[in-house]
Amino acid sequence: MLNPLIRLGALGQSPWYDFITRDLIASGELARLIREDGLRGMTTNPTIFEKAIAGSDLYDEEIRRLSAGGARPADVFEALAVADVQAACDLFLPVHRQSAGVDGLVSIEVSPTLAHDAAGTIREAERLWQRIARPNVMIKIPGTAEGLAAITHCLAQGINVNVTLLFAVRRYREVVDAFFRGLEQRAAAGQPLEGIASVASFFVSRLDGKVDPLVGPDGPRARAAIANAALAYQAFEELFSSARWEALAARGAMDQRPLWASTSTKDPALPDVYYVEALVAEETVNTLPPATFAAYRDHGQPELRIREALAAAPALFADLARRGVDLDAITAALEAEGVRSFAASFESLLGVIEKKAAVLV
Repeated sequence: MLNPLIRLGALGQSPWYDFITRDLIASGELARLIREDGLRGMTTNPTIFEKAIAGSDLYDEEIRRLSAGGARPADVFEALAVADVQAACDLFLPVHRQSAGVDGLVSIEVSPTLAHDAAGTIREAERLWQRIARPNVMIKIPGTAEGLAAITHCLAQGINVNVTLLFAVRRYREVVDAFFRGLEQRAAAGQPLEGIASVASFFVSRLDGKVDPLVGPDGPRARAAIANAALAYQAFEELFSSARWEALAARGAMDQRPLWASTSTKDPALPDVYYVEALVAEETVNTLPPATFAAYRDHGQPELRIREALAAAPALFADLARRGVDLDAITAALEAEGVRSFAASFESLLGVIEKKAAVLV
C-alpha cells in the first residue's frame, strides 16, 4: 500500500517536518525521510532549536570553540542554527529543483524578540538570508501587525518568507495583502518574480485549547480550530483567484500557500492524526512534528476533506457566538502568547549555551 505521506503529496498537500537536529542530518535519517516518505520541506523555530541544543551534546564542541573565541551566546546560537539549516537546505535541494521552487524549503526564524519591531526584523531577515546563502531557505517572520511591513519589504527584495504565528482569518487576509504588495513593489522595480517562495503558517490546534473549556460539556468541542483553518483556506481560494493575483501570476509569481502548523493532537481523547486528516487540501502544506509524522505514515487516510470543514463552519461559528465565545479576543491572545512563548524559548536557549560554555571552555 502506498505510503500515506506520499499520497498526501499526490493530493496536493506537501508534508513538511517540524523538527531539526544535527544528528537527524548527519545520520542519514533526513535523507531517508525525503527519499522514502516523500518529505517535502522543513520548519524550525526557537523552541525546536532549544530542545536540540539543550537536549544533546552534539553541539558542545562547537559551543566550546566559538565561546573560547569570544562569541556571545546569541552569536553561538546563530552559528549553530545556520550550519544546521544550510545542511538541511543542501539535502532538500533536489526536491527544490524538481518542484521548480515550490517545495524543498527549510525555514529559520528571525529572533522572536523582534516580533513588534519591523525595522529590526528587516535587518535580521536580510542578514540571515545573505549568511545562509541558499536558494531554498525561508526566513520566518511573525505575522504581527508590525511584521506586515517587514513581510512586504523582504518579498520585494526577493527573500523567501514563511509568515508564522497566524491565528485569525482577518490577519491572514492582511498577510496576503502584504504578500501582494511585496511582489507588486518588486515588479514595479523591474525585478523578476519567478522563484520567490512564501507560505502563510496558520496555527490550528491551539485554538481548540482555548475554545473547548468555554463551551461546556455539551458544546462543540475540538471543532473550532478546523473550521477556522477552513475559512482561511476559503480566503486563500478567493484571494488567489482575484484579478490582482492573476496580474502577478502572469509575471511568473508563485502563490503563497497556506501552511497548517500546530497540527499535533493535544487532547488525548482525540485521534493522533485528527487535525491532519481534517485539513487535507490542495495547494497547502502541513508541517508535522516527528510523532505526528510517524503516526500519519502508519495509519493516515488521505482524502480531500477541506470542503466538509467549510460546509460545517457557518453553523459552528453561529453556535459559538450564541455561547459567548469571542474568537477575535481568543486569536489575539494566542498571537501574543505565541510571541511570548518563542521569546522565552529563545532566552532559555541562550541561557543553556551560556551555562554550557562556562563548563566547556
